[in-house]
Amino acid sequence: MPFAEKPLDETSPFTGRFRSYERVQTPRTGRTLARWASGLGLLVLLAGFLPWTQNIRSNGTLTTLRPQDRPQTVPSTIAGRIEQWHVREGQLVKKGDTLVEIAEIKEKYFDPELLQRTREQLEAKIALLRENRAKGEALEGQQTALRSGLQVSLEKARNKVSQTRLKVNSDEAELRAATTDFDIARQQLARQEVLFQQGLKSLTEVEQRRLKLQESTAKRQAVENKLGASRQELLNAQLELSSLQAEYQDKLAKSESDRRSTTGYQFDTEGQIAKMRNELANLSIRAGYYHITAPQDGYVVRALKEGLGEIVKEGEAVVTVMPDAPALAAELYVQPMDIPLLSVGRKVRLQFDGWPALVFSGWPGTSFGTFGGVVAVIDNIDSQGKYRVLVTPDPELEAWPRPLRVGSGVYGWALLDDVPIWYELWRQLNGFPPNFVGTPKTTGKGDKAAKEAKAGTDEDEGK
Repeated sequence: MPFAEKPLDETSPFTGRFRSYERVQTPRTGRTLARWASGLGLLVLLAGFLPWTQNIRSNGTLTTLRPQDRPQTVPSTIAGRIEQWHVREGQLVKKGDTLVEIAEIKEKYFDPELLQRTREQLEAKIALLRENRAKGEALEGQQTALRSGLQVSLEKARNKVSQTRLKVNSDEAELRAATTDFDIARQQLARQEVLFQQGLKSLTEVEQRRLKLQESTAKRQAVENKLGASRQELLNAQLELSSLQAEYQDKLAKSESDRRSTTGYQFDTEGQIAKMRNELANLSIRAGYYHITAPQDGYVVRALKEGLGEIVKEGEAVVTVMPDAPALAAELYVQPMDIPLLSVGRKVRLQFDGWPALVFSGWPGTSFGTFGGVVAVIDNIDSQGKYRVLVTPDPELEAWPRPLRVGSGVYGWALLDDVPIWYELWRQLNGFPPNFVGTPKTTGKGDKAAKEAKAGTDEDEGK
């Protein structure tokens, strides 16, 4: 390799002594390498002052923000036997479409006309209740009639007592008159006998007075008997008046007892009717459970029961359905030391599995194949040592790819403060956490998305 001639330094002490020193020359390549090394060092030094976006990195999977958008199993509400399948795996179904048809396995419900017969029993009970109510009304009318009859009978009995009392008074007066007549007849007989003994009266006249006394005696006795009969009749009338109240009270008590028995039977019948209506409603609702329907629009992912005639238990899952067009969200797990740096509304960049990307985490603007997101939910409790964070699409940036599926992997990093590269290297070497930054200001669509996400979270926690 040719060397450039180097002029000899006449003042050097080695010039005269060593001839080899005169032949030593500096290679040109060394100087070029030194220049390049100096330039690269200067570039590295200058690059250390370039801005670098601090971030929090985490892995996770795709899920949905709303619980109703996540894959769900469709259970059988009642126990039964699979009769017919109406869908296949991967088929798109609409809400209310029949997935599986099952048949009854409980002997209590084997009768195919059970619903109609229960309805007939209910109608018979309603008719019986109607007749019982009519009977109760009739008993109430009977009581009203008895009370009216009691009042009339009492008035009649009181009138009879009054009449009998007047008759007794009349008989007593007649007895007094008969007694007076008897006394007069007796006195006249005594005077006639005295006069007969004196010879002033004839025997015929005395006998006439004796006959008159006998007639007065008989009349007084008849009046006394009549008065006794009247008094006895008055006593009977008073007794009848007293017994009439008890007699009607007994009839009213019996009628009231019948009415209350009828009313109690009505209440019992009403309870049976309510129970039969409940049973009829349960049977009607149960009849609708023989067809297991799709709870919402979606795709049949997997049949958890196979074949026909297989027994399904009550509450056992039959098929798995994935809702159509779910609201996707990235489920990321963050270390506890990084949680204070996150807040709802924080910007996040995401990389999805199977989607080509060229990522510079510190320079998100130069990355390719990543998509924007916004922190929507931060759990308040940890899950296996990490905190779960839900990230929704950023409405201000490009939409997420449509081919994404729930359960696929996702890699994300939350964007924090901008610092120089040398500071980030120094922080990483010392193991310091990123700089703490305040809550980002979200306006417009981003603020609205954060509020909707928070409202959805509060609703899910309430449920």
